[in-house]
Amino acid sequence: MIRTVRALPALLLTPVLLAACGTQDADAADPAELTSRARALGVAPELVHTTEAPGYTLAQQSVGVYGGDGFSATYVSRRDGTHLTLTVDRGTMTAGTCPTQPPADSSGTPATCTRDGDAWYRGGAGGAEYVLPRKGFLIRIGGEGVPRDVLREAAHQVHRPTPDELDTLLPPAPAGGTPVERGDLPPAGDGAPDNDVDAGG
Repeated sequence: MIRTVRALPALLLTPVLLAACGTQDADAADPAELTSRARALGVAPELVHTTEAPGYTLAQQSVGVYGGDGFSATYVSRRDGTHLTLTVDRGTMTAGTCPTQPPADSSGTPATCTRDGDAWYRGGAGGAEYVLPRKGFLIRIGGEGVPRDVLREAAHQVHRPTPDELDTLLPPAPAGGTPVERGDLPPAGDGAPDNDVDAGG
């Protein structure tokens, strides 16, 4: 099931409003329910967020863990096929680190960084993104070929999921609350995903 995102008034594009990103928590889902569903996927509950953008719908199969315990979801435009990707992961960003943080241009060219309210707008050869620094983590909304105003709108609409959104965003926790076992994490070492293939390729 794909959830259709409703159109939002143009007034929401006013620059000063971007400072309120990620604060729309009044109707957030039950914390215990969110926690059990997120942990079942290996995602830190505090990193689960969602967004809305006119013309984009959530691709449910894209929802999952990002990095160690971060969160990722992709929203697709049926009109032109472009994608908005939302990722939430631990980290920080400053004026000094913004140009050189991943995702980097394959040529090594630093990204261009522009402050926009409490967010950073980053542009480069691989696309563009808005980055919302939060206490201990970064919320990113990015896409290739996506207009800046669309990215900005999606950044403004980032919030914790409501009960209805949680049902669409995360599957129910399995009976007994046993987390899903990730097969790409080695039993020893620094815990980085193991991308090796067998002898058969």
